[in-house]
Order: sequence, then C-alpha cells, then structure tokens
Amino acid sequence: MVMLLKNVILIMLDSLRRDHVGRYGNDWIRTPNIDSLAREGVRFTNAYPEALPTIPVRRAMHTGMRTFPCRNYRLAKGDTVLIPGWQPIPDDQVTMAEIFRHNGYNTALIASTPHIFKPSMNFHRGFSSWEWIRGQEADRYRIPLKGEVEDLKNLPCELAYGCVGHSLRHCLANMQGWQTEEDWFPAKTFTAAIKWLEMNAEEPFLLVVDEFDPHEPWNAPKNFLDLYFDSSSYKGRRIINTTGGVFKFSEGELKYTLAQYAGEVTLCDKYVGMLLENVKELGLWDETVIALLSDHGHNIMDHGVIHKIPDHMYPELMDLVYIIRGSDNIAAGECDAYVSHHDLLPTLMSMAGFEPPSNLDGKNVWAWATGDKVRSRDHATCIFYPWLWSRNDEYAYITNVEKSEERLYNVIDDPRQNVNIAEFKREACAFMRKLLWDDMEGDPPIYEVFRKKHDWYEYPDIYDPTSQISQRIREEHKLQSR
Repeated sequence: MVMLLKNVILIMLDSLRRDHVGRYGNDWIRTPNIDSLAREGVRFTNAYPEALPTIPVRRAMHTGMRTFPCRNYRLAKGDTVLIPGWQPIPDDQVTMAEIFRHNGYNTALIASTPHIFKPSMNFHRGFSSWEWIRGQEADRYRIPLKGEVEDLKNLPCELAYGCVGHSLRHCLANMQGWQTEEDWFPAKTFTAAIKWLEMNAEEPFLLVVDEFDPHEPWNAPKNFLDLYFDSSSYKGRRIINTTGGVFKFSEGELKYTLAQYAGEVTLCDKYVGMLLENVKELGLWDETVIALLSDHGHNIMDHGVIHKIPDHMYPELMDLVYIIRGSDNIAAGECDAYVSHHDLLPTLMSMAGFEPPSNLDGKNVWAWATGDKVRSRDHATCIFYPWLWSRNDEYAYITNVEKSEERLYNVIDDPRQNVNIAEFKREACAFMRKLLWDDMEGDPPIYEVFRKKHDWYEYPDIYDPTSQISQRIREEHKLQSR
C-alpha cells in the first residue's frame, strides 16, 4: 500500500563517496546522522549515475528523463565546462518543481551548487522560491586572487587550516572574511533550509537542498580536520593547488588531502542532522518523505588520479549514496535493484500520493524496495563523454564512443576494479558493450566541442584570462579562431 505523505525533502550532497558513509560499510569516518536516516529508510546498494558529472546528473534528477547519451550538445555561454550533457534542462521536459507546484505544493530550492545558477542554466525553473548560497568552487562571487595561490596569507582565519583542490584563486577569494564554522557552506545551506521550513511548514512542500560539499576544493574547519589528521606533526603544504589527473603529492600530503575530504563529509553530516532534527521538532517526521543521495563520488588517487576523469569510472566515482525514507520504517533495510537519478522524480511523486507522467524514463524504485512491483533492470549504463560505462552483477566495463580502448573487471572477485581482464574475456566485453549500444539505439554521439574557425565572441568564456580553463585548451582553440 502506498502511503499518502504530505511533504518531500530531497537532499543532494555533491561528490559524497559511498565508501565514506558508515551505513555503507565505512568504519572510520563519522556520519551518524546519515547512518540514522539509512537505518530508518532504504539504502540502495546498486545506485549509479547514468550521465556525468554535476549538470547531467541534475538534469536527470529534476526531470525523470535520462541525459544519457548526451545528444544535441552545444556549449552554453557563461560556462567553461566542455562536456556534452552539460546543458540546461530542455524546454520540452517538465521539472520536478513544476509538477509538484502544479499539484498544490510550495516548492523551494536551497543550493550552494554554483553550476546550476550559471548564466545559461535554468535549474531553478518551477520553484516557488529559491536561494543561492554564494561562493563555492569557481563561483564568480569575488575577483579571483592574484599572486602565489598557496601562500598561507590567503587563508581567512585559524579555523581554515588549509585548502586542497583546483580553482583556488576563486575559492580562496570567496572565503575571505570567514571566522566561524557558521561561515562554511554546509552551515549556510542547511541553516537557510531550516529557516525556510520554519516559515513554510503549514502547507505541503517540496524542499530540495543541493549542497555542493563535500565537492572540492576541500577546506574542512580545523576541528573537523583534526578528527582524521594530526596537524601538529604535518610538514607538507596546507594549501595544495591540484590539477585533475595524475598529480604528485609530497610526503604526507595525500593523507592530509584524504583527511580534508573526510572532514568535509563529517561537516555535511552534522548539518544534515540539524535539518532532520528540525523536521522532527516541527512535527513533520511521520508525514515527510526524505531522500538523500550523492551525484557521484570522487577520485582521490585510488586509481592513480585525482578529481573526476572521464576514463576513470571506477567505484570511487561511480558508487552512489542513495537513501530514501518513507514512514513507519516501511521497507527499512537495503535494496540491490539497479537505480539512478532519473528514478527519483517518479519515486517521490508516487510516495507523495500522485501519479507520475507515463512518458518518464525513470521508475518508481520504492515499489521495487517494498516488493510491490517486479524489478525491470539487470544492469546500469553511464556516459562521461567521451567515455562509456556499463555494469551488471558480474562485470564492470569501460570503453569510449569510438571503441578504441576497453577495460573489463569482475566485480565479484575484484570489487575495487584493479585488474583489467578485457584481453581474456572478449565475449563478456562484447556483451557489456552491446548493453551500451542498445541504450544508445546503436548511435553514439560524436562531437566537435568548438566550431572551427570561430570568432572569439562565440565562446567568450574560453578566452577569459581569469577562467579556470587550462592554458593548453585556450591556446589550442585560439589557433582555430579567425
């Protein structure tokens, strides 16, 4: 029986790795509030993104439609992320906020994720109210710093012990003036969500809290960093300006980086707990559906690279946190069905008590968890252009749109996927590749990201000397311009 629940809260924590959450098996990082939610709800153990990274995920989450395989790509002005699928929500797709608002809900978006608010994006479409918590990553909130970026003078206070990641000229500029924990992004985002709840708890609501942490750059408050790291004996860099891919750390710096990430995970968990406690204090706990998930994980040298690299779709990047709580512990436990972000809209609509549109790609996975419906998937597919990934109960497979390279891993014998067996399992490779090509209807997209012989004003952000676009890419495309 489907419970008719009044309210819906959707919490997105960007870059939260599944293996860093206690209820998913981690035994050294403190996530008591997320663990408590998971104990009361369903913990999905075969949850994977269907298109990467940040924006393709959110397109699927907000619309119930797959972004895969990222067709009709065109670089949007006001952006410098050169990845097919990184586009606004198409006009012909109805959003979660629009559907809930049409059904009488107040809809709110509280978010620190800067990409969804960029000039050409439209992810606040349909919300009755929305609030952007400014300053994350390369948000153009302040003029970027000049001079030596790793100079400790760029840290705003003692609580900000250090900072690790890319885009530091923007990030450190945006941190200026911080003094207390309340200045950190999770505190700002979840405090804003609590205030919104207290003002709007009287009527049915959909509240989407999209917190960009624990996304890099990592700058955990020192008291959270100290949970996982002895800073008193540390001799390495406190500010580490990284670049994606293979990266050289000095002695102790990788351990420090891992502790910075772990500290941010625990910081996020604290403020998740404050929001959940507020829901209880307002008397809304038993009439509110709560979903908490990540958009993807993060590579932190697990397979020799740092940050999100398209050809490194390994468990540290692909395994999602995906938790849904109904009421009265219905279906509490775990579910190993294959689920993804495009399933959230039909699932949350059904749990809230009204029918989702019939044309959605996503499925009501709560019905799979309760056993009310038979599961209809036996695999997952994903794209991080130009690389492709598929997985079933036996194998994980990686290739590219041109099929020039392929890797195969036995997920039973080799769960961390360290041993490529593609050379010895050609039939298995062909089977996993067919899953991808079938999902693409046999037609993988091939893109030239830039129009050759273009004028500079067609892609003005690429030519901006203060952008985070690498000099190599800037020079490469400058040669194409007129």
